[in-house]
Amino acid sequence: MNKHYWWILITYALMQLSAIAGMPLLVSLGVELERIPGIWSMFSFTIALIIIVFLLRPDIRNRHARAGRSTRGEAVRWAIIGVFLVFAAQYVAALIEMFVLGIEPGSENTETIVEFAKAFPAFILVISVIGPILEEIVFRLVIFGALYKRFGFWIAGFASSLVFAAVHMDFTHLLVYTAMGFVFAFLYVKTGRILVPIIAHVALNLFVAIVNVLLADKLEDLLEQLEQIQQSIIIFGGLL
Repeated sequence: MNKHYWWILITYALMQLSAIAGMPLLVSLGVELERIPGIWSMFSFTIALIIIVFLLRPDIRNRHARAGRSTRGEAVRWAIIGVFLVFAAQYVAALIEMFVLGIEPGSENTETIVEFAKAFPAFILVISVIGPILEEIVFRLVIFGALYKRFGFWIAGFASSLVFAAVHMDFTHLLVYTAMGFVFAFLYVKTGRILVPIIAHVALNLFVAIVNVLLADKLEDLLEQLEQIQQSIIIFGGLL
């Protein structure tokens, strides 16, 4: 593994651990408790992304010389296909969890992130853009890329996807995260462009953020209206 890749992993690890010192600091500054996770994540993720992009300068300069790199047209096509593939993989994995493993739908990790975003709306940028970029660089470009050279797609895909899933600290839905990781790894191998899985990852997270944060209240109102309509139909049917 290239030396600057090790520094990328160290930067990412320090970012994850920075909350241990950063969040108490915000508490001491009198920041509202419910806003602290979102504010610190926004700060730490942004700083980590800047550092990691700086460390990736050799890769950016030599990107055109990389073997197996798809054309821009192919990359755009696979980016679009990838969005549907990752949604499909997540859906199939969720069905397996429910009907085979008996795991109830719904993710505590997602619910916690949604609460952070509601308390600090700018955190949506971390969820939908900064986070996916960092994760694809770390788990696909660095970890998967290093393992792929030695062990091939399946072992590298499984190992990197399992680490990707574990980092989300939602072990109940390990299968869902692992399936997503496999799709992102496939897109990276297929195109040779890290930007392709980044686009698919951003699209997925952006959809989740819009549905669970920006449209949550409207969806709740819509569901309540549908329930009222259903009750009215039942009552009306009983009168008939």
